[in-house]
Amino acid sequence: MFRPVNRYIQVVVEAEEVEETDTTASGIVLPEDYAPVKERYAPARVISWSPDVRFDSSLRRDTKIIIDQGMIEEIRINNEKITVILDNYVVGII
Repeated sequence: MFRPVNRYIQVVVEAEEVEETDTTASGIVLPEDYAPVKERYAPARVISWSPDVRFDSSLRRDTKIIIDQGMIEEIRINNEKITVILDNYVVGII
């Protein structure tokens, strides 16, 4: 089991709702590697956190927070992906 330390929070980033558009009908051809621009901030669900997080008393498992997506760190260990963010990049609690 993963346990964050050093002010890190383990999160699951909420999936973005992506609008599907039919580019074949419009005649617009996009490159295969095209990806729409991501929003800077996104909602995430808290899984676990380090006891030294500065707002530790405000967190519970499944608390929804707003994070800066550019600061997300993904760790892959034993075919498992763990997503963490430093408490400094949490901009709000929902």
